[in-house]
Amino acid sequence: MASENHAHHEPASLVTYIGTFLALMVLTVITVIAGFQNFGVWNTPIALGIAVTKAAMVVLIFMHAYHSSPVTKLVIVASVFFLVIMIGMTLSDYISRGWTL
Repeated sequence: MASENHAHHEPASLVTYIGTFLALMVLTVITVIAGFQNFGVWNTPIALGIAVTKAAMVVLIFMHAYHSSPVTKLVIVASVFFLVIMIGMTLSDYISRGWTL
């Protein structure tokens, strides 16, 4: 039988969950409103900023990453780091396709 070495922590309070849910709903409404506006070159950065904020809230609160062990936090940071590298490499290929030699 495996030993129980799991760190025990109290889950977030109901107020935290409700506050997070309400914040996600507000950000969703802002996303919809921003989708009907023309911000020029700022359309994509605004949409990505809202999306990253919502994703971070979900990971930190609903997936309990805020109270997780340092190893779990390291895995999350490393995953995001390699995701950024992969997206950067994809974008560098996509941007350079119009270049002629």
